[in-house]
Amino acid sequence: MKYEIAYRLWLKKDGQFLLSEGRAKLLKLIKEFGSLSKAADEMNMSYRHAWGAIKKIEETLGTKIIYSERGGQEGGTSKLTPEGEDLLEQYEIQKSLFDQQLKMLYKRPALATDGIVIIDEKILLVRRGRDPFKGKYALPGGIVEYGETVERCVVREIKEETGIDAKILQLIGIYSDPERDPRGHFISVVFHLHRVGGELKAGDDASAVKLFEIDRLPELAFDHRRIVEDFLTMKGISN
Repeated sequence: MKYEIAYRLWLKKDGQFLLSEGRAKLLKLIKEFGSLSKAADEMNMSYRHAWGAIKKIEETLGTKIIYSERGGQEGGTSKLTPEGEDLLEQYEIQKSLFDQQLKMLYKRPALATDGIVIIDEKILLVRRGRDPFKGKYALPGGIVEYGETVERCVVREIKEETGIDAKILQLIGIYSDPERDPRGHFISVVFHLHRVGGELKAGDDASAVKLFEIDRLPELAFDHRRIVEDFLTMKGISN
């Protein structure tokens, strides 16, 4: 399952609501069809509702944004005034700029860590309490916070999710496939750690914590099966 971000952008004047995506679409359709009635029909909106939206914009803006001509076979026309054209243009410019900035921010890879902890020859896994992969088992880990090192992050996440204190033994690898996480591009730095204290107890977004035999692993979330297999190969352990 792929996820995407959505938002609504408002244009205001002196703190008063002026234009949003819905009203901007109405203006675009009036410009396209030359008719307020046809624009309203296209949006499955009553003529009265559409006219009311236009009047509210004009009251806030303090000027006319459409002018109408009656008569003819089509029953008259409606066109945007120069002020209406300018308002629509300003909204579309601002939305385009915001879209570009949000796209750049949202599409930057996120940095995460995962930890492999072996206790009594068993591997420590957590059952995810949230989507994606809610209910599936995974390696403990999470997103690196601003100003935090990956080493500190993996130790913190293991403590928060499993209740144990851990110390890093070795870097296992970096996993950066853009398709590894349905939420977007997440790069994970994976470490091998050993337990130095604490008691096993599920916490944070983990609904359960459990030790599994290496050769009896459940279905794992994300690409964690591959990560475990890489770890076992590195250590010369057969599963």
